Amino acid sequence: MSSIQQKGQTETSLPRWDGPLSHPFYSKVIKRVLDFVFALILLLPCLVLMLPIALAVKLTSEGPVFYSAPRGGYHNKTFHILKFRTMVVGADRFSSTTAFNDPRVTKVGRILRKTKLDELPQLFNIIRGEMSFIGPRPEVLHYTTQYTPEQECILWVRPGITDPSSIKLISLDEAVGHDDPEGTYEREILGEKNRMRVEYATTQCFSRDVKIFFNTFGALFRKLFVHKPAPVTGEAADQGGQQ
Repeated sequence: MSSIQQKGQTETSLPRWDGPLSHPFYSKVIKRVLDFVFALILLLPCLVLMLPIALAVKLTSEGPVFYSAPRGGYHNKTFHILKFRTMVVGADRFSSTTAFNDPRVTKVGRILRKTKLDELPQLFNIIRGEMSFIGPRPEVLHYTTQYTPEQECILWVRPGITDPSSIKLISLDEAVGHDDPEGTYEREILGEKNRMRVEYATTQCFSRDVKIFFNTFGALFRKLFVHKPAPVTGEAADQGGQQ
């Protein structure tokens, strides 16, 4: 689905959750305070890093520095996720899933995606209260609007930069391959990602968030320095990341 079509989706089309959540006071209050303070602390040093990245993106390919697209968000509201642009302009008109060795990805974009530096602008999403450091990775509206009643709890915690599915599918492009990436994602990966999102949403707590935080850096280190191709099984990928 194109970004134009996604923007046409209304907030009321997103599912609503009325069931119980784990540690609601932590989720709504304590975690929000921690996110805001931590994001402000990181903002200045990250801006120093983001400036040369923005310059590299601008000088090496035509188009804007940032990529912004609607996602299913906290409490049934859409929001626009921010990333450094890693693909040619208009790439999401063809597919929302990035294939292995996708020709739409720019040279600088390949580096940013591999190191996850394209996610740095999401600090602004966190400061605005749209995202958290840890939480279910926000999904495109095409899939968000198809959540089952059991999956609707995903939208009742703030989406995050990383979650268990991001760690297990950190090489998602390799998992989906290059022949039919969107079909492979829908058939073999989406269901497992949603299962992990639901599990996180219903068991969220401080100790688990700390563990996910450090596990994310471990997964990134392994991806960069001890790389192994991400396996895909017949039912679901057991390993986890999107433009």
